[in-house]
Formats: sequence, structure tokens, C-alpha cells
Amino acid sequence: MPLSLIEELPKIVKEGRAEVARILERINSGNALALQTNELVLPSKDVSGLYRGELPSVDENEEWKNRLIYGDNILVMQGLLAGDSASGLESMRGKIDLIYIDPPFDSKADYRTKITLPNVNLNQKPTVIEQFAYADTWKDGTVSYLKMIYPRLALMRELLSEKGSIYVHIDWHVGHYVKILLDDIFGKNNLVNEIIWFYDDSPGRSDKFFPKKHDTIFWYKKNEYIFNDKEIRVDILGASKERYQTGRTLGGREYIGGESAEIGKIPEDVWKIPVVKGNAKENVSYATQKPSKLIERIIKASSNENSIVADFFGGSGTTASVAEKLGRRWISSDIGKPSIMVQRKRLIDNEVKPFLYQSIGDYQKEAFESSKLYKRIGDLSQVVISLFCDDSGSGALGFGSEHPQNLGYIKDKKTLVYIDSPSRMTGFATLKKAIELRDNFLGGWEKVVVLGWNFAYDISSAINELNDSKLEVLVIPPDLLDKLKSKATYKKLVDSGKIRFSSLQYLTIKPIEKINYSDELEELNISLDNYILLSPDNIPLDDADKKSLQELMTSDPLALIEYWSIDPDFDGVTFRSKWQDYRENTANDSDPLHVIYSAKIMVPKKDKRVVCVKAVDVFGFESMVKEEI
Repeated sequence: MPLSLIEELPKIVKEGRAEVARILERINSGNALALQTNELVLPSKDVSGLYRGELPSVDENEEWKNRLIYGDNILVMQGLLAGDSASGLESMRGKIDLIYIDPPFDSKADYRTKITLPNVNLNQKPTVIEQFAYADTWKDGTVSYLKMIYPRLALMRELLSEKGSIYVHIDWHVGHYVKILLDDIFGKNNLVNEIIWFYDDSPGRSDKFFPKKHDTIFWYKKNEYIFNDKEIRVDILGASKERYQTGRTLGGREYIGGESAEIGKIPEDVWKIPVVKGNAKENVSYATQKPSKLIERIIKASSNENSIVADFFGGSGTTASVAEKLGRRWISSDIGKPSIMVQRKRLIDNEVKPFLYQSIGDYQKEAFESSKLYKRIGDLSQVVISLFCDDSGSGALGFGSEHPQNLGYIKDKKTLVYIDSPSRMTGFATLKKAIELRDNFLGGWEKVVVLGWNFAYDISSAINELNDSKLEVLVIPPDLLDKLKSKATYKKLVDSGKIRFSSLQYLTIKPIEKINYSDELEELNISLDNYILLSPDNIPLDDADKKSLQELMTSDPLALIEYWSIDPDFDGVTFRSKWQDYRENTANDSDPLHVIYSAKIMVPKKDKRVVCVKAVDVFGFESMVKEEI
């Protein structure tokens, strides 16, 4: 008979503590994952296609920059705890005053990403890595959920300052078990409040039970805590006055139920705040979006101006958006690309200060080097080969020990499969080598598929330059090494047949026009040319949606672009998005489903400059192209 959840809890706690101890030991030894800055976002959106004002600038020596981070939050927190002396980003251990999280609820809901394109509505199924983010289901039920959440909560405690607070937003599915874990991590006596968020304006009807109309928020402190009671007081007069007994008037001030009518009262632990309606101005069409009013009360109460506020299940970006508005510093992360895109657009719309867009740096290399199962690149390559299937479902086979271990083939199809190392950046040289192997290895092959872990920023330019129709480039799932921790998990992956190798994509632009505008200024005319998904069959869509996508790609490929941005002086390291446009930015035109395809920007004159254009499509795939002018 399987163990009950109560019986499982001691094991969950023991394993969680051990995992946290290993993580902290690794950080303390100096062998930790770093955060990689992908982009410095300067929030200026295009409103006309012609930007003649001064491009935004930022003091890059400024001590603090807010951060939007893409990646698994347990890795994100490791990076924050470790800091990065090379980039000047210090450790966040003991620096964060407030953490709010709205994790999955173990509700068994399946949050597919809904994508609206011209005349096409798609439902994107979760990818391997995004199943964690969107499919609110767990293989071993609530046990899996609790094993996931324990080490994350423990690392959040490490990040909190001595006066720090954490608010954990949860519901009836698993809230009582999460509270037990919070008691273990923070101490039972450090529970400050159990808050009920009551939303009686949302649909909730049933003739079988009492309709569910609330979530629970657990507020725990680390040691001391901030509580700005004057910032959150509410009016006790008006419609609610009859609930209070009018008392004496002292010094000209009326008191109601012991509270000053002038300054209002502190809200009780039941908060009646409406959900985000479909027609609300703040609605960003994100499945689990929480109202700004709810987050605003939490941030005002438990942080001060310039406090660092963090949200490691960033979702729709409400925490970051409200923190910015209230003069707080912020960190927001999420494992889902759709979330990152929604947050980025929302922050730009709110005209926030420049912020960093980061991801986990050298993750694949670090994960491989720390692996206890795969000591040789060749061994790992053979595993990847055994997991790979082409778009028709044909599986790959290895050649045997007498041939290079990073090569495989598709039986009966004359297709060669080349696996790059997780310690390398797949770029032009790798693709060139793969083509040579295709043409010469064992008498030659009709096609070669390159499977890579990490890609050079100019990979699209390399693919475009080679212009080889018999070359296919795919991305190995970023979390595959995490899932290959044992021979048992490897076997389960093989049996499941669910590993998806993602499409690689590339962008092309038209030749950039440079026009002399004045003695000091020149105008750059930059236009998108084409956008190509090399393997759309690898996108997790139903067959009908795949067909619709193919048709749209043929007729209107640029419609797939979610946003694009320009760095007119790319230094080869950090992309600075000084100009950008994105879907739903109707300030430039009335079409919410397309970006504009051309931009004119005014920049200081230079003899030579490298212009870089970055695009992200509706599926979250990124591509860059650069041109020296």
C-alpha cells in the first residue's frame, strides 16, 4: 500500500534539506552557475516607425539594475546567491526585503499557451522544459509538487534580508501541506498572517458544493519584518460605517470602533479585491494574472522605497510592474518564454527604468561537468542519439564504437545526425564540419541534422550564409541533462518518446541604408526581410494547428514575430535594445497582430558601426542578425 502524504512528508523534508545543502556547498566553493546578461532593455517603444529624438541612454555603471530572468528558478536563485564578480553583480544573499510568489497550485490544470495570429488561433502545448511552468500537473501527484517547492522555499529564505518577508500565494489544493513546509523552513512562530483573498465577483457556480471564492496567502518573516501600516490603511467611513460604533470625538478627530476616521484602519486578514476582468486596462491575457491592487498592498506593507522585491514565479509580471511604480527595486524570473515576453512588453508599456534581461549562463556546460552519470562527451552523445526522432517519427541509431561517438543516422533515410558538445557554442565552424561529414563520411549522406546545446549569437547568419537545404539545425531540450540524472530516468524518457528537439530559426534584414542628416547625426533605415523556422514540425502543436502555421509561414512569415529591437552600436557582448516594436503596440498603427517592418532611427555619426537586430517570435524563439556599416 502506498504511503500517505503525511507519511511521505519526513522523506520530502529530508531530501529537500539535502538538496539545499548540496546547492549551498557548491555556491560556497565558488563552483556555481552565473547569470548571463542577454540584453539591456531601454524601454522606448516605437510610435511611428521614425524615431528622430535622442535614443535612450543609461548609466551602465549604476550600482543597481532591475532584472528580468529567464530560467528555472532554482538555478536562477543559485546564480543570485553566488553573484558574479566578472560582471560586477554582487550576491543577493540576505539582500531581498520581500518575496512574493504565486507558484502552481497542483490543480491539475493544463495551461496551454494561446497564440493569436492573423486568421489563425493556435494552442501551443508545453515543451519539455515548459511542462514545469504551464502544466500544473505532477507525475507523482502532490508528492512531486512538494519535492519541487521545498528547496525553492529554502533558497528564498537564504535570499531574504534579516527584516525580510515572504508571501506565498496558494489555494486549497495543496496549501495545508505547503504551510507545513514553510513552518519547517521559516519556523512555526514566524508565521505573521494567513491572509484570505476573497473574490466574490468571479464566476464560481455549483450545485454540488459551495463555490470556491478565495485563495490563501501565507506571510512569513525571517526574523524582524517591515510593516508600513500607514501605507495600507483603508477608509472606514462611507458604506462600511454602520459596521462600527461611533465613539467619542477627541481633539476634533472622530473615532470609529477605536480607529481614527482620518487615517483609516488596517485591513483585516480577509481582503476583498476583484480579479482582473477581461476588459480591465491591466489585463495582459495571462492565465494566472493577479490584480495589481492585491500585489500593491503586499509591497506597500512589507517593503520600503528602494527595497529589493523578488518574484520567482513571475507569470504576468504584476509584481515587477507594481514594484517599479512604487519606487522599489525588483527581480522577476520565470521558466516560461511566454511569461518573459508578456513581462517584457508590460514593463515597456509602463515606461520603466532600463532593466537587464538575463538567463542562466553556461548551464549546459556546468550541468555536464557536474554529472555523475556521463563523464565523456561521447557517452552523452550516444544518449542524445537514442532519444532523437525526426519529424516522421523515425528514430536515430549509433554507428558503434569504431566510429565517432557524436555521430548517428536515421535508418533507411540516408540522414546523418551530428551531436555537438554541451561545452561548445554551435556556430559556423560546426555547421561547416557537419556538411563535410555529410558529403564524405562512409560514402556520403543525403542530409545532415545538427543537434546543439548552445548556439553562437550569429548562428542565423551562419545558416543563411551556408544556404544549404540539406542541413537541418535543431536545439537539444535545455533541461535534458536535468532529466538524465539516472539510468532509470533515461529509460523512462526513451519509453515516453516525448523528447522534442526544438526548431532553430533565423531572421534576415534588408541592407541598412545610412543617410547623412546633419554634421553630427545620421539616419539609419532598417527593415525586416524574412523570418524562417527551419523545423516547424518540432513546435508542440496539434496537427491541425501545424497545418495552419505552415500556411501562414508561406504567406506572411513576418507575422510570427512577437517583437524586434535594434542596437545601433552592438559591442558583440551585450545587446542594448535602444529601439523596439512589438505586437499589440497600436500606438504606431492599428494592427495588434503585426509589428511594423521598418524603422528609421537617428544616431550620432560614426565612421563604422555594427548594427544588431534581435527578434523573438510568438513561440519564444530568439534570433539575431548583425551588419557592419
